Amino acid sequence: MSAVAQTTKPKNRSLWRIFWRMLLRNRMALFGFVFLVLITTLVMIEPLVSLPSPNRIDLLNTYAPPSAKNFLGTDENGRDVFARLIAGGRVSLAVGLSAAVLTVLFGALIGLISGYFGGLIDRILMRFTDGLLSIPVFFLLLAVVAIWGGGPLVLILALGLTRWMGTARLIRGEVLRFKNMEFVTAAQSLGASDGRIMLKHLLPQAVPVLIVSTSIGVGNVMLYEAALSFLGLGIQPPTPSWGNMLTASQNYVFNAPHLAVYPGLMILFSVLAFNSLGDVLRDAFDPRMRSGQ
Repeated sequence: MSAVAQTTKPKNRSLWRIFWRMLLRNRMALFGFVFLVLITTLVMIEPLVSLPSPNRIDLLNTYAPPSAKNFLGTDENGRDVFARLIAGGRVSLAVGLSAAVLTVLFGALIGLISGYFGGLIDRILMRFTDGLLSIPVFFLLLAVVAIWGGGPLVLILALGLTRWMGTARLIRGEVLRFKNMEFVTAAQSLGASDGRIMLKHLLPQAVPVLIVSTSIGVGNVMLYEAALSFLGLGIQPPTPSWGNMLTASQNYVFNAPHLAVYPGLMILFSVLAFNSLGDVLRDAFDPRMRSGQ
């Protein structure tokens, strides 16, 4: 085994130990981690469990209280609330994760190219990035979904390709920090191509930033998706999502407030969970924080 591999594995193990130690010390992050594990497990095993159909309407069983048949009762159309929460969680989490990953990938690509090549390319890309940063993201999203609709694919593309600017600037900063170091100079002297240097040598240095950006970005994307769905521009019925469940419940908030409480709490807990985990990951990857562990 090479010396590089021998030094990398202990470092990775050390990072994971620091992460778990920080996680156990942070009650909010620990709660978020447990919540995400629980909701992800429910979403994954839901097809294997005999839950009622989330779209099955039973007008003779509207606003039913919690029971063995309907764990959280039924909504205004007699649909099982628990089944709809799980199905809506699958959609909301899938949109949030996919859009956050797309944001990081596109932002990392722009940041790598801009920081590595510099000069005119850097100036053009950064001015373009600054121009997009000056546009309020939510209004840009409203325009996109109003034109192309609010299906899951459109939402993922819209949310992913309108929020990459901050990630691009972060990755550009990391590339500028490392591109003049000895290991990059050595790779260039050995004839490595620009693409190989960016992907094999510079991008791994930015992985901690990408991980933190993704974890925090998921919560932000879920808020945007919920807001768009609440306005009727996100996931369209009958497909459930936590956002459109809130939309449907606003007309019954006085005689059935629990219909708004359940999806609202799921959104709240999910956003808090991703943000708190992002804070722990940031601290775990920060050498100044690790030095005190």
